[in-house]
Amino acid sequence: MPTVRVHLATPPLDDAARRGRFGSGEPCPGHPGLAGPGMGDWAGRTLEEVAAEDPEGIGRWLADPEYAPPGGGETVAELITRTGAYLAGLGPGRHHAVVEQAVVRAVVVAALELPAGAFWRLDVRPDTVTSLSGRAGRWNLLVGQPA
Repeated sequence: MPTVRVHLATPPLDDAARRGRFGSGEPCPGHPGLAGPGMGDWAGRTLEEVAAEDPEGIGRWLADPEYAPPGGGETVAELITRTGAYLAGLGPGRHHAVVEQAVVRAVVVAALELPAGAFWRLDVRPDTVTSLSGRAGRWNLLVGQPA
């Protein structure tokens, strides 16, 4: 069976990311299933701004993979499921995508069949590449590559 290779690059920090702003679920060109998480009403705001207004919501979001940010946000569990399904459907060959750090976390959790709670235990640095090779049901992870 032909191998699938997926290279997920995280961009360098831009000004919004340096200020810790939540993403807005921006599309991933060429890979729609790898779009960033939908943050609902929290999109474009910093963790501190949201925590000041909705400390219980932030607490639940960080602790419960089934909790969605208000206003149509996506749960961590949904992000993991969505990115895992997209990964499983990729055809043989090499695939390259520039993605948000949360997407890398979700793909790794899905590919390695980790519990959803592991999502927050994975640190993904900006300006790096995370690679997976294999195929649906059996993935190998290569970590620590510079971009």
